[in-house]
Amino acid sequence: MGVKNYITPGGYRKLQAELEQLWKVERPVLVNTITWAASNGDRSENGDYIYGKKRLREIDRRVRYLRKRIDQAEVVDPARRGACEQIFFGATVTVCNDEGCEVVYSIVGVDEADAARGRISWVSPLARALLKLCEGEVARLHTPVGIVELEVLKVIYLSLE
Repeated sequence: MGVKNYITPGGYRKLQAELEQLWKVERPVLVNTITWAASNGDRSENGDYIYGKKRLREIDRRVRYLRKRIDQAEVVDPARRGACEQIFFGATVTVCNDEGCEVVYSIVGVDEADAARGRISWVSPLARALLKLCEGEVARLHTPVGIVELEVLKVIYLSLE
């Protein structure tokens, strides 16, 4: 509560698609299976019934979570920012680390973070170190092995799909 749930339009659509898949496709099929399994009699040793009820609880829990996240979502389209040299939510940032390697990160919402694709959450330590910096400035990131300096080489805002 109290923390905004910033999200890109693509991330918002993915949350909605997952909610719709769970609520309109998986859950009705599962309810039919549970109903059929319950009609078979003894439920204490009925694997379809026991597993079905467990899976139904998991789906319902995920549906509640998704609805809450969607209700709290504040959709921010990075492509609408235009030309801006300062780093904010939705920026795609190219940085150079201490070893001279260039790395590209996109600052996205908590629900759409994916380190393997270079998408980092706006509340992550790395994103917090980069936020509000401009091209040419250096971010100091405190890590368990020491301080890492990252020079901001390029900041662009584009649609993240």
